[in-house]
Amino acid sequence: MALSSYVHSILNWVRAGYPEGLPPKDYLPLFALLGTQVTQQDLQDIADQLADSSDPSSASELKKAITDVVNVKPNDADVARVRARLAEGGWPLARPEQFTT
Repeated sequence: MALSSYVHSILNWVRAGYPEGLPPKDYLPLFALLGTQVTQQDLQDIADQLADSSDPSSASELKKAITDVVNVKPNDADVARVRARLAEGGWPLARPEQFTT
């Protein structure tokens, strides 16, 4: 399945914000933040792409974070930390309908 340009942009922002790779402690806050910005399908596509570029144990944890984000509310400070990290990478914090290229 082809990814939308918006999903590609998000992946680029995540990679810019985390050039050394996404640490496991940021999985849940990242997906909680993204869940307010993208569709559920986009969220799954992002997780799949990040998992594909991770080692097997990280990939499993990434996929679990998608499930957990529905059931577990991350700490506000963790979400703020992830938001700030993504902002450093150019994340505009806009909703998809506000995204323009």
